[in-house]
Amino acid sequence: MSNAESSTVASGLAWFKSSYSGTEGGDCVEVAAATAVVHIRDSKAEPGPVLTVSRAAWAGLVGLTSSERRG
Repeated sequence: MSNAESSTVASGLAWFKSSYSGTEGGDCVEVAAATAVVHIRDSKAEPGPVLTVSRAAWAGLVGLTSSERRG
């Protein structure tokens, strides 16, 4: 996992918000997949910091949260 970085580093990426996010905003994260990493940011603070993790780390997190919802 890397340190938080400026969103300008990831400004050219296509950001996606969960389909579970409401239209009112709320507590949401957005993700943008690059070739080797996944960028994550707070949707309420777009110009703020961006967390960058490996694709394997992101897949692990998604897998854990998916199994929690099923269990």
